[in-house]
Amino acid sequence: MGIFQNKNRKKDLFLALVTSEKTHLYRIAFAYLGHEDDALDAVDESIFLGLIHLRKLKKEEYMKTWLIRILINECKRVLRNRNRLVVSEEVPDTISPSQEKDLALQMSVEALPEELKEIILLRYYGDLTVKDTAELLSIPQGTVATRTKKALSLLKEDLTKEEGGSLYENC
Repeated sequence: MGIFQNKNRKKDLFLALVTSEKTHLYRIAFAYLGHEDDALDAVDESIFLGLIHLRKLKKEEYMKTWLIRILINECKRVLRNRNRLVVSEEVPDTISPSQEKDLALQMSVEALPEELKEIILLRYYGDLTVKDTAELLSIPQGTVATRTKKALSLLKEDLTKEEGGSLYENC
């Protein structure tokens, strides 16, 4: 009976984790993909894959990190397979200053090298700590801190350039 109790325990822990972290998971997926529908699909697929492969998880304390890694891999898969052009039928005449800031920031983050972009997405969109980010990416904490500093420096430089920089000069 012990084997079945352990299996159900893992499943219960997984479901509790998904319930408590669903907003976090969505924020990470949205940061990677930039589209609500794609982000929701990626989160759903990641949860499904996590549930199917739950038996492969060796240590329960790494469940959150493991699930986020599955989500990141799913987001990367979606980005690789994204070969369609989405055309909006409505083009706004003007955009608000906050929308302009959001767009400028999103474009700057997208322009970062992949290893720096991943750090920013996990740390600031996914609200992960340096330690959690390091564990998730299997890199030292010092590397996470260095990449974070470099990425923030590049973002600041990009956002304070003459065109559009006035939005972020005081940041």
